[in-house]
Amino acid sequence: MAYKNKIAFSCLTLPVIWLAGCTGTVTPEQSAGALPPAPVAEQRPFIVESPHGDRADPYYWLRDDERADPDVIAYLTAENEYYDAYRAGYAATTATIEAELIGRIQQDDTSVPYQKGDYLYSVQYEAGKEYPIHVRADATGQVQVLVDVNELALGHSYMNVTNLSVSPNQQLLAYMVDTTGRRQYELRIRDLTTGQDYVETLTGLSPAIAWAKDNKTVFVIENDPQTLLSTRVLKYEIGSAPETAELVYEETDNTFYMWVNNTTDGEYIQIHLDQTVSTEVRVLDADTPNGEFRLLAPRERDFQYVADHIQGRWIILTDLNAPNYQIMTVAHDQIGDKSRWQPLIEHREDVLIQDFEVFADYLAIQERVDGLRQIRVMRWGHPEKSQVITSDEPVYVTYFERNVQQDTTILRYTYSSLITPATVYAYDMATGEREVLKRQPVPNFDASLYTTERTWATATDGTKIPVSLLYKKGLRQDGSAPLYQYAYGSYGSSSEPSFRSSVFSLVDRGFVYAIAHIRGGQEMGRHWYEDGKLLNKINTFTDYIAVTKHLVESGYAHPDKVFGMGGSAGGLLMGAVANMAPELYRGLVAHVPFVDVVTTMLDESIPLTTNEFDEWGNPKLQPYYDYILSYSPYDQLQEQDYPALLVTTGLHDSQVQYFEPAKWVAKLRTHKTDANPLLFKTNMTAGHGGSSGRFSRVKDVAEEYAFILDLLGSAQ
Repeated sequence: MAYKNKIAFSCLTLPVIWLAGCTGTVTPEQSAGALPPAPVAEQRPFIVESPHGDRADPYYWLRDDERADPDVIAYLTAENEYYDAYRAGYAATTATIEAELIGRIQQDDTSVPYQKGDYLYSVQYEAGKEYPIHVRADATGQVQVLVDVNELALGHSYMNVTNLSVSPNQQLLAYMVDTTGRRQYELRIRDLTTGQDYVETLTGLSPAIAWAKDNKTVFVIENDPQTLLSTRVLKYEIGSAPETAELVYEETDNTFYMWVNNTTDGEYIQIHLDQTVSTEVRVLDADTPNGEFRLLAPRERDFQYVADHIQGRWIILTDLNAPNYQIMTVAHDQIGDKSRWQPLIEHREDVLIQDFEVFADYLAIQERVDGLRQIRVMRWGHPEKSQVITSDEPVYVTYFERNVQQDTTILRYTYSSLITPATVYAYDMATGEREVLKRQPVPNFDASLYTTERTWATATDGTKIPVSLLYKKGLRQDGSAPLYQYAYGSYGSSSEPSFRSSVFSLVDRGFVYAIAHIRGGQEMGRHWYEDGKLLNKINTFTDYIAVTKHLVESGYAHPDKVFGMGGSAGGLLMGAVANMAPELYRGLVAHVPFVDVVTTMLDESIPLTTNEFDEWGNPKLQPYYDYILSYSPYDQLQEQDYPALLVTTGLHDSQVQYFEPAKWVAKLRTHKTDANPLLFKTNMTAGHGGSSGRFSRVKDVAEEYAFILDLLGSAQ
């Protein structure tokens, strides 16, 4: 959207903290009817010190760990008001999109029930309600409400209930509650015979829960109050005072994440300790909660594994001498030394093994081949007779559903593609027959109207990058269509080509939707991740740019109608490509972007920093400092034209602190030489995941799409 005229305003009407640079005129970006001037944050001298050079950061003052500084809140509020004023110009488009998105939600819905003990457990949604209702039914069909999250949410602007875990005797329910979005949870225990919660509880936790078989002892993880790192495993007896919780394990290496859970068979409690390049698992017999945890295998650098238990032995997925992972086994009485592990499924150069499920007679394997995730099933002892669950679509994804019973031949899994809603199957591993248990209903959607395909872009070093595409049938590949390109590209997290009902509001308006499977993910194997982290991180950004160029040159997209979106580490991606190739994009959307990489990675008091040294590098070491500095979006801002930008954050974000995007936007306003809009929205009551309710999340997506359509000038 171009604004050609300047209009006058009075500087005296502006908050003091963003008067810096006030000239008495409004730039073209700022003029749109009654649109107020864009906020300009005050610059305050501050030096970020490091062993390899100090850097001036005039916007460092926007960091307020208490989230209460009046100047900071005033600035964020001013940015929100500016955003609200700007989006008022396309409010009708936003409302139209929101109605479409809600129209594709099955408001009355129930998940596929799963059997555990004497009950069938499921999740229900009711029309018009934001949150799920967790229920179970007994053998007579009598339904009991376990937790109605809508009731818990009353009086709260944010509500997240997660990791509901029923005791072995199914009389108690443990669940975790977060009311701020900061991912600091409160343990709640509900007596399912009375429906009442115990008064005594624990706070400041990770959401992990594991039950002992005595039905009164749970194991949880306490977080460090400053760094929010998971540091201490506590053993807690239900109903006792919080101070009686007993410390059973404390992790002193702050580069590790921690988790607790039960094995699938319920026989053991596991403490998982995970670092980017190493793992350690400790196990305890669930019959003896006062016993000592034993090591499956001690941690070593460049050695990772996960394990589950069945019939007296452990099944282990590991990268031991296997970059793409192999599956091994060891008897329980031989744990503690990985040299005793025996191979089950050998390593393959062309197949990445990502997960597994164990059954009495079968092993189900989640593997990735040619970038696509598929499931292979084998009978114990007969890997040569394994069967792959096949698909007829060129781009798809399969993943395990909740399989809680080991003594069965039925595997539950979900299949999805860009045009196929999530479909839950029951697959009989003995006969190969499968049954559809549920296909997610999507109102106002007809799959026959759309096409999905895969194409390959060539990176700057010649590497072929897979790209998943979705568009409406009849698309003319003549370079006239607008493009919405998504990617993530970090932590080995693969961007799956799964169904996303919201994106059809763009596709129905002629957009091509593209998922760029760039390096830094793990789509093409472990090397794909290794080639997109640490001193290879630049590949993530150049891959994304190469995909954009390929789609334009191949006629999928018009060069002036390209839009990109990414969140968190994908927001870093957006910031990097905005600096490196701004001319390729009409607009970029950066959700909760990680954009101040050097400063954050130098500060070990910030959540996630120490855990991330093997992902980004430790900038206290000169080679990593120089390399990170070379791409950090905040540091590499230049006086140049930038695409239109919509940036979002959550005030209580525990993963990417709100002040990173706040500083980035403030600095962008002083560096950008264009008239394109720069919008910054802070959700003042949420964290990294944004709004918590299903309809409030829809509003966020509608605002994003309306922003794009307004830029395109094709609002409908």
